[in-house]
Amino acid sequence: MAKLDSKIPAGPLAEKWSKHKADIRVVSPANKRKLDIIVVGTGLGGASAAASLGELGYNVKIFCISDSPRRAHSIAAQGGINAAKNYQNDNDSVFRLFYDTIKGGDYRAREANVYRLAEVSNNIIDQCVAQGVPFARDYGGLLDNRSFGGAQVSRTFYARGQTGQQLLLGAYAALNRQIAKGSVKSYPRHEMLDLVMIDGKARGIITRNLITGEIERFGAHAVVIATGGYGNVFFLSTNAMNSNGSAAWQCYKKGACFANPCFTQIHPTCIPVHGTQQSKLTLMSESLRNDGRIWVPKKKEDVELIRAKKKKASDIPEEDRDYYLERRYPAFGNLVPRDVASRAAKERCDAGYGVNETGLAVFLDFKTAIDRLGEDVIRARYGNLFQMYEKITDVNPYHEPMMIYPAVHYTMGGIWVDYNLMTTIPGLYAIGEANFSDHGANRLGASALMQGLADGYFVLPYTIGDYLSHEIQSPKVNTDAPEFAEAEKAVKEKIAKLLSIQGKESVDDIHKKLGHIMWENVGMARTKESLEKAITEIQALRKDFWKNVRIPGTNEEFNQELEKAIRLADFLELGELMARDGLHRQESCGGHFRVEYQTPEGEALRDDEHFAYVGVWEYQGPDQEPKLDKEPLVFEAVHLAQRNYKD
Repeated sequence: MAKLDSKIPAGPLAEKWSKHKADIRVVSPANKRKLDIIVVGTGLGGASAAASLGELGYNVKIFCISDSPRRAHSIAAQGGINAAKNYQNDNDSVFRLFYDTIKGGDYRAREANVYRLAEVSNNIIDQCVAQGVPFARDYGGLLDNRSFGGAQVSRTFYARGQTGQQLLLGAYAALNRQIAKGSVKSYPRHEMLDLVMIDGKARGIITRNLITGEIERFGAHAVVIATGGYGNVFFLSTNAMNSNGSAAWQCYKKGACFANPCFTQIHPTCIPVHGTQQSKLTLMSESLRNDGRIWVPKKKEDVELIRAKKKKASDIPEEDRDYYLERRYPAFGNLVPRDVASRAAKERCDAGYGVNETGLAVFLDFKTAIDRLGEDVIRARYGNLFQMYEKITDVNPYHEPMMIYPAVHYTMGGIWVDYNLMTTIPGLYAIGEANFSDHGANRLGASALMQGLADGYFVLPYTIGDYLSHEIQSPKVNTDAPEFAEAEKAVKEKIAKLLSIQGKESVDDIHKKLGHIMWENVGMARTKESLEKAITEIQALRKDFWKNVRIPGTNEEFNQELEKAIRLADFLELGELMARDGLHRQESCGGHFRVEYQTPEGEALRDDEHFAYVGVWEYQGPDQEPKLDKEPLVFEAVHLAQRNYKD
């Protein structure tokens, strides 16, 4: 079994990161020029890491599956980024941000990593302002803030409903500067298909040029995975269609352990599914819950009339509306964490109060805010989001409430990393959503952008130097080495096998089947029976895929069906691991809700005596059950408690 050494520094929580930076080794500027680093993925984590490492003087190669880093899925983030600046003077602090994040993750994250995240959050805001990110400002000229779920202070910095786009443009500009200087070499339209290890260390990758189909070799002294999450295993999710878990999965199959794969976030405010041919779901920002109120009718007869389009939501009088989050969670109201809000919406819909034709929708209503503040204020805050909703649904949300329903959004699980963000493979790092480290069983809104930029700008540039300080004498990696040839051969054989099947089912048809299995059995609510069923059905579907998939075209061309098939082959293995992880974790926590384990009020019921650990899985070979190891979670600064958002 791979040794799980978290390398968490000793000493008081607030001093760990400073002490660690003082203790680890550094690489001199002249020696940085001798060292090569590969960064796979160019979203906020990858772009910020590559820009920072290039500025430090390392030779960096970046790989992007799109035609430009500007198309990374980070650009889709809407609502904001958290930091403990306390500009509102509402008693925020680094500790309060740390505590809210630990509690929001249902006490299933490492204290040391989460505290460091909160500690460096303020640096991120300063850096992004210096880059020209146009954050909203208040009347006095300070950066404005708004509230997000799971917090009782306003700490979310934003740029209208385009925060991810603006932050990514800042990182992209910094990255382009390094590309122009020559310290970073960019490889767009290249997908990593395998990790190359030499003498037990990560030494390079095998890629496919997505335009020509050419299989290529690239070597480096260290490899950084920044490829985001694996939510598209569900087929329908808020992720871009290109988002996938393949790079991380190939690292897992080479020996990098995978942690907490069952921790998947269901986002409560998405536009509901509207047909069988839909390819993705659209997120409506959590920021809308600042001013929007969530409700369903109290009377079933009103529900029936709305479903039949004989009544509008605006026709329902105030006294006949059930603002169920405000009723159930008075202290936090509509700004409870995402897992809590999602389960509450599911409960109301399961009880028969869903308001669209399928019965799977609730209302997000801005009437109260518009009456109080005026339409102009709401338009200034959320105009682009309202416009997006109207374009998709043909409903004007200034006049009628939005309809929303939970959907797969983010994956808290990922590659296991230590405090330095290194995986169980020496020289292989994972940052941002690709690792497991900071969010526990549920991510608070506006913390994804925070983690991606924290890892890329302010953590990895320090910690990777400690490892590379031992590699100064290592020569340039020779891509003619037998390990590269062997990895390239395996990739080519896999592609040839896929193309040779020539079955009758399209890649999307099989992926949709996988999505149904995952959503129905490993979705918002899971049981022992549903998880066992998922494992059996995924195994059968995987066999069907390798017998019946049909991929038109060849490898020697632009072939998106082949791209999708390679990724689906990985999803068909990853989905099974997610179900196994959910089956072994006999408790409910955050986004992992086992129906058998809930409080009398229907809330997630943790079992801290038996499950206060990170579930870490090690690959054992094709069709072999993976091995489970456990990293115990020790809580010194916070008191473990049942989450309470009621008072």
